[in-house]
Amino acid sequence: MKRAIKKIAILGSGVMGSRIACHFANIGVQVLLLDIVPKEPSEEEKKKGLTISDKAVRNRIVETALTNTLKSKPASLYDAGFISRITTGNFDDDLPKIKDYDWVMEVVVERLDIKQSLFEKVEKFRKPGTLITSNTSGIPMHLMCEGRSEDFQANFAGTHFFNPPRYLRLLEIIPAPKTNPEIIDFLMDFGDRILGKETVLCKDTPAFIANRIGVYAIISGMHAVEKMGLSVSEVDKLTGTLIGRAKSATFRTMDVVGLDTTVNVANNLYKALSHDESRDKFKLPKIVEVLNENKWWGDKTGQGYFKMIRHEDGTKELKELDLKTFEYKDVEKPKFKALEASKEIDDLKKRIKFLVNFEDRAGEFYRATFYDLFQYCANRIPEISDELYRIDQAVCAGFGWELGPFETWDVLGLQETVEKMKAAGEIAAPWVHEMLDAGHTAFYKVENGQKKYYDIHSKSYLPVPGAEEFILLDTLKAANKKLWGNAGATIYDMGDEVIGLEFHTKMNSLGAEVIEGINTAISMAEKSYKGLVIGNEGGNFSAGANLAMLFMFAGDQEYDEINLMIAQFQNTMMKVRYSSIPVVVAPHNMALGGGCEMSLHADAVQAHAELYMGLVEVGVGLIPAGGGTKEMTLRFSNRLIAGDVELNQLQDYFMNIATAKVSTSAHEARALGYLQTKDAITLNRKRVLADAKEKVLALSDAGYIQPIQQTNIKVLGKTSLALFEAGITGMQYGAYISDHDAKIARKLAWVMSGGDLSSPTEVTEQYLLDLEREAFLSLTGEKKTLERIHSILFKGKPLRN
Repeated sequence: MKRAIKKIAILGSGVMGSRIACHFANIGVQVLLLDIVPKEPSEEEKKKGLTISDKAVRNRIVETALTNTLKSKPASLYDAGFISRITTGNFDDDLPKIKDYDWVMEVVVERLDIKQSLFEKVEKFRKPGTLITSNTSGIPMHLMCEGRSEDFQANFAGTHFFNPPRYLRLLEIIPAPKTNPEIIDFLMDFGDRILGKETVLCKDTPAFIANRIGVYAIISGMHAVEKMGLSVSEVDKLTGTLIGRAKSATFRTMDVVGLDTTVNVANNLYKALSHDESRDKFKLPKIVEVLNENKWWGDKTGQGYFKMIRHEDGTKELKELDLKTFEYKDVEKPKFKALEASKEIDDLKKRIKFLVNFEDRAGEFYRATFYDLFQYCANRIPEISDELYRIDQAVCAGFGWELGPFETWDVLGLQETVEKMKAAGEIAAPWVHEMLDAGHTAFYKVENGQKKYYDIHSKSYLPVPGAEEFILLDTLKAANKKLWGNAGATIYDMGDEVIGLEFHTKMNSLGAEVIEGINTAISMAEKSYKGLVIGNEGGNFSAGANLAMLFMFAGDQEYDEINLMIAQFQNTMMKVRYSSIPVVVAPHNMALGGGCEMSLHADAVQAHAELYMGLVEVGVGLIPAGGGTKEMTLRFSNRLIAGDVELNQLQDYFMNIATAKVSTSAHEARALGYLQTKDAITLNRKRVLADAKEKVLALSDAGYIQPIQQTNIKVLGKTSLALFEAGITGMQYGAYISDHDAKIARKLAWVMSGGDLSSPTEVTEQYLLDLEREAFLSLTGEKKTLERIHSILFKGKPLRN
């Protein structure tokens, strides 16, 4: 079935509807967003003389909802200009327009009667064959399409986005009883490739997969917390990034999402799951029930498990709830022997195994909650999914876990964990014992470079569908594709004569090991391969250069060492640009400082849509000196067209660096000049490395020719220096910037102007590199710069001195 989505009508403009509308606008789809007509004008509208017949009144609900979404943070749009792709209206006046739309999505309140009533109206106007879906989080599909036409039922399914839709990767696809299988195939593919989601096929069971497992893990975990007498801070310390889960952990997440949301899902599951052997775990423990009765639902009500106290002098103080007295107290600093002992274990899988087997309260909590979750997930097959990998995919994408339940079970060792579970009173499902009896000792394995999962029906290992389209570094590692490595970087054979460089330092900072890795990878590629991909699967692409080493050299006044270090970094970036093979950089999330500079020098960038890129060196009292200042000056020169107002363009680039401007998406990175027209954007994070590899092959197959360094970069000398000086002085006098900020800005202006030249002049790249290195070096001798670096390294926050 060939189906193109150019226009979508979204029915319901609440928090989810408006945000889904924004994400479709992000991918270039024209959106019609509709909601109900108010019963009467508001008092403010009456004062203006408006009546219920006025469009402003009739569209008030949808307009207000969309406006609130646009104001909310984090932003729902990749670029503010994408709002032009959304048209608003109301059900009474505009529902007939859906006949011209390719997809109709219902996102109204979670009440079956309201949804059925709306679908009855939709059938009057919907064109046969049009895709129609519901974003319900739990109402059964078969109930929603009861009484609808055959065509409606054949083209109907559930498309359950997780909030916020731009950022959370999960999209659950739920067929109805009569859904055409081709519709499901289309939704699975479209959600993956176009919307950038982890599309997971679900059965039409209560809460589908992610919420069924995720909410069980939360509420069941609350029972363990109550039994063990753990505090709010202790639990959040144990259940966050330490074990590869969201930074907001357990209680902070419930405060942000709204405790009432979690409670409603749990209560509905308890009512619906009379057959579930662990049904009672969905009953609310006292530490949840009391808050729900008090309507302490978190941020939306001003208090939950945490409460921000605002004092009369304007200061704020965060308090946490005492789970015994239900009064607020000072936030604790949890201490566990297990956490102290695991500090040096950077590898998540090794750390989880260490923590679960540690004999203290932390280990006890992990064993209680992990073992309980394992038995529950195993018992849900085949009820909610025939395949175990779908459960891992849904929970990871929906709740932000790095490892799913079955993946975690593998990490702990399947056989030994089953035995420990039995001793703890948690009995694994019969199929798990049958699997072990047959000699299968893991849920997943890699064979011939292919990730496979254990299939309980065939009692054999089958390939994870779709995984062949991704390049996953863990799979390459398991397939012995490693070609070279040191403590901070690894080179892999990605196949088809392309190699990949991964760096894996703390925050993926760019130190000596990574620089060695880049140079080694380029040399290897130039000898034997078509090209190189630089990318990784860490939380962030790179937070920038290794400040600790720089701080040590600067503190000891080892300026020759600093000069050598910067020259080596510059030379490496220039090698990225001027090698004899194509180099494609694949950044995601944070690509700051040196991570941004590496991207600036690539032959092409294959960026993830969520890209927070910028040259942020001024925050530590420096200027970009890995070619970043040079490159932005070069880009200004290359974009000049006869008749342009030169100073305006240069000033834009100068301000981006001087204010440490960071993009909020890959689209904004393009608008800021960090990405160019030749660079591409991938929405699905799992596809970034594969797309980058295809970019390398395309450049190679097109007959890649090694570029030549530029010698004709136009700089404006005194003309731009005068402009920059006027602006800096004005900001200084107005107390918008400190004296040290002004000093940094003047150094930056000097480099981007090409120095004190009497007239516009053409210079070489090396000329600008020497200027930026000289400016950088002089700033490392400034006391206030060292104070800024110290604050970032030892306090974790920027200092404006």
